[in-house]
Amino acid sequence: MKKDYLFDVASLTKVVCTTTVMLHLQEKKRLFWDDSLKSHLPEFVDPTITLRHLLTHTSDIQMYISNRDRLNQQELIAAYLKLHGGKKIGKTVKYTDAGTILLGFLIEKMYQKKVIDVFQDVVLTPLHMNDSLFLPKAPYDRIVPTEKLANGTILKGITHDPKARVLAEHAGNAGLFSNLKDLNRFVRMYLDQGEISGYPYLQGQTIFNLLKDQTPTKTGGRSIGWDLKYSSLDKQPLLFHTGYTGTFLLIDPIKQSAFVFLSNRVHPKDFRAEYVKHRDEILTVYLNERAKLYHK
Repeated sequence: MKKDYLFDVASLTKVVCTTTVMLHLQEKKRLFWDDSLKSHLPEFVDPTITLRHLLTHTSDIQMYISNRDRLNQQELIAAYLKLHGGKKIGKTVKYTDAGTILLGFLIEKMYQKKVIDVFQDVVLTPLHMNDSLFLPKAPYDRIVPTEKLANGTILKGITHDPKARVLAEHAGNAGLFSNLKDLNRFVRMYLDQGEISGYPYLQGQTIFNLLKDQTPTKTGGRSIGWDLKYSSLDKQPLLFHTGYTGTFLLIDPIKQSAFVFLSNRVHPKDFRAEYVKHRDEILTVYLNERAKLYHK
């Protein structure tokens, strides 16, 4: 394996691409977090779900879709537009892909183009993430295998997430292939308070606002797009997000440090329990050592 090899980063797509585009739209005042999704996407049926609910996973959206795995792309899009929030909307955090899938549809409506084209224009190109891409084409020589399927086929260059596989160019929840170099560029923008090589990309205040609990109750431990993680020795919030395939980002904009982790833990089979155990051990050591370093 070489340093420039690409990984299926799974749900890191949510923060690298979908959340970043939403932050741009919010800065331009084209939307506000407490707007209803329906006010921007009239095709969506539930008027009670807000953008904040979707970005903080507090919509309690009822995710059951009959025969989901048998639906084609247009049928699956139509099914997502019919989902409703639950009785605990705004009161509880329940992580789901549905939020960023719906936000992907919203982004397409506002930009009038496919969501992966928006991601390219608004995120990947300006941040010079030149290796990163969606829907890669063969040959897949630089792409790390994702999974060995039951029939013995190696899944490579095709997103692991089954919903994103069907939604393809319309998926806002997963599908990004990236590498360490490009994700370091993304992280560097956060550490430089929204700047890229001295030029403004996001406002510094936008970055710092992400360090606040943005759930409706202010107690859910989630920000806009990001999870908030704390060290037991340090109550300062850090931005955190994982990807199902074995990836995570941990960013400290205040102390200007970050942890980018890439793996393909579902290859050749899913080692979820063992992986999560070791991942959490690594994170605990990192957070504690970081706290000791900055509090000497």
